[in-house]
Amino acid sequence: MGSVKDLVVLASPQEGEPGRGKFVFSDRYSVFDWGEMPDTIPYKGQSLCLLGAYFFEKLEKMGIETHYLGIEEDGEIKRLGELQSPTTTMVVRLFRVVFPTEIDGKYDYGIYQDVRGNFLVPFEFIYRHTLTEHSSLVRRFQKGEVNLSEYGLQDLPELGKPLPCAIFDVSTKLEEQDRYLSWKELLEFGIVEENEIQKIQDTLRTVGNFIAKEAERIGLQNEDGKIEVALDAKRNVVLVDVVGTPDECRFTYKGIEVSKELARQFYRQTEWYQEVQSAKVQHPIGWKRLVQSTPPPLPAPLRQLISWIYQRITMDITKREWFPGVPSLEEIVDKIIRLI
Repeated sequence: MGSVKDLVVLASPQEGEPGRGKFVFSDRYSVFDWGEMPDTIPYKGQSLCLLGAYFFEKLEKMGIETHYLGIEEDGEIKRLGELQSPTTTMVVRLFRVVFPTEIDGKYDYGIYQDVRGNFLVPFEFIYRHTLTEHSSLVRRFQKGEVNLSEYGLQDLPELGKPLPCAIFDVSTKLEEQDRYLSWKELLEFGIVEENEIQKIQDTLRTVGNFIAKEAERIGLQNEDGKIEVALDAKRNVVLVDVVGTPDECRFTYKGIEVSKELARQFYRQTEWYQEVQSAKVQHPIGWKRLVQSTPPPLPAPLRQLISWIYQRITMDITKREWFPGVPSLEEIVDKIIRLI
């Protein structure tokens, strides 16, 4: 299915009803739209599956509709509390994925004019509780690409400090590299209507606030995160993919990154990253063909620390010791500080 999880289709989605399938989470990881990286992060797949199931089950009780049906163990579909041991397999409803057409170096979403229900909305929706130096919004502001007034801001807030209220962003999902949009541009695509955008924002707010609350419970700050949604046959908003993991969220512990951002920080120091960034600017569509180098694997000590982060956050939030022998968050962060 993608760079970090595989898809088993049990029943294909149709225009009138969703399908059914399995997400099989792997230990693979991806950064900067590259796809599968040269090594893996041990126990990442199990951690993502367990943590994603936890948040789906909690959010469903709060009235958020999701595509989650359960997690599989020994051929049976179970709830998280019924599991005997970690698993990598989540059973979900499937929605149609309709790809925009590439025309003359641009993406055309006209195909969506005939798509009414049971489809993935081809955008990612981002909430931001804090702005940091690595926030894409900050970088875009520094380049003069955004107007802060569109986010209800007069000036750039102090970096690293909680915002008075969450601000929302939207980017493309099915293009070769993510492209940020304004909410006005999103409406102009004609894919979602104004009232549906409001429902998506309400869902984004609820999900972001709940994840932040759960993170705070274990000593983390949820700086930002993303969700993906589908519209069902009646055009109800359905939360899909997975939420609340260190892949979808930027978590910090006493100011130290404890998410996939640690891998990004390492790769930003490589020649491969510089080549990727240059290629994206030169050729937004087809940029990978310009990259001659390959990314190096993560240093073994850093890979171990990132693996521990996935496992420890999963155990602390779900309140269950799935992975024996993993240090506490405080111990892991102390090792990160000494390493970097």
